[in-house]
Amino acid sequence: MSTIIYPSPIFGPVHSRRLGVSLGVNLMPGDGKVCSFDCIYCECGFNADYRPKEKRPTREEVRGALASVLKQRHAAGEPLDVITFAGNGEPTGHPDFAGIIDDTVELRNEYFPEAKVSVLSNATYIYKEEVRNALLKVDNNILKLDTVCDDYIQKVDRPVSPRYKVADVVADLRKFNGKVIIQTMFMEGEYDGKSVSNTSDAYVQPWLEAVKEIAPSQVMIYTIDRETPAHNLRKASRETLDGIREMVEAAGIDCTASY
Repeated sequence: MSTIIYPSPIFGPVHSRRLGVSLGVNLMPGDGKVCSFDCIYCECGFNADYRPKEKRPTREEVRGALASVLKQRHAAGEPLDVITFAGNGEPTGHPDFAGIIDDTVELRNEYFPEAKVSVLSNATYIYKEEVRNALLKVDNNILKLDTVCDDYIQKVDRPVSPRYKVADVVADLRKFNGKVIIQTMFMEGEYDGKSVSNTSDAYVQPWLEAVKEIAPSQVMIYTIDRETPAHNLRKASRETLDGIREMVEAAGIDCTASY
């Protein structure tokens, strides 16, 4: 299996399907994965298979590395569309996440004021006020909501915390008052002999109602793009994603689909 473990704290830039030329910020160790989810479709593999020996980068290390890369790209006239927090696990789990966001916005303003700051998050830490406040400072606050079915989440996203409840996450997503982008993975297939397809009305309609309650600025729906640690997972079809996108747009919410 072709697993991707990203360097830390800076990697790329890479070309993102959704965001353009993206310089990555990985707040997890560069030799493994630390995440509050253990998704069966994660390109970084299963948590247990890639336990790191290194520590997470400090706030000072992140600032120094980011400043160096931005200064170099600016001097060379190299383009940059976005600085994206992603990598080998959940970025908002870093103990200095709020301060790192402040540093990033400051450096962005100095070197690439036209670039966006994006965070790709699974939303497991948005119950913390300091995390929500930090996310409100970025341009693209992209938070995951694959379904509103707890059983599905336990089977597919596999949260580490036994206290995870989708209803609580939806309630916290509403606290952003629209300054949030909802990101949802739609797929087909099986895992451990059970269906993990979430493209039927039984999943899509309750999810759509939750999206309407959250009233995000945008919804990003996507499907499998790289090799997954679990076998027997399949891409959702273009027709399926287009149908879901049209339902979101009919609710008056901007929606993009990545195939």
